[in-house]
Amino acid sequence: MQTEQSTEDLLTMDVYYERASTGKRLANYVIDLVMFYIFVFAFGMLLGLLAPESLDSFTDDNGGFGLLERIITLALYGLFMSLVETLFKGKSVGKFITKTRAVNLDGSEITVSSAFARGFSRAVPFCAFSAFGTPCNPWQDRWTDTMVINDQN
Repeated sequence: MQTEQSTEDLLTMDVYYERASTGKRLANYVIDLVMFYIFVFAFGMLLGLLAPESLDSFTDDNGGFGLLERIITLALYGLFMSLVETLFKGKSVGKFITKTRAVNLDGSEITVSSAFARGFSRAVPFCAFSAFGTPCNPWQDRWTDTMVINDQN
């Protein structure tokens, strides 16, 4: 699935597609994370209105969230990002704002399976830190043979 890429190979690809900068990738992450929490909040509000007793099972004895809830949140974040990138063909809310797009290494549109692999690889703890560096090539890109480029009109 993943092929080992040298920095020289990555820089060669940049001739054809301008990779999004680390700053744009960070902006994408922050915007998408905020959108995810807005979605979770709205879903929680709806759940609270329709079935308030179901919310009691999400807190531990101290009123906080336990390990299981954190794991569920990571999985939901992966699913959320997968669905968004699938529906919008490699774009998310953050990518719309920063004018970037996720594509396969050959520049073709990502597939549904690539979008889901990208989404769930984001759920790996500390994945966000893998984006720092030049060129910006985080785990979700390396593991799925994709990249995020500046969107050309």
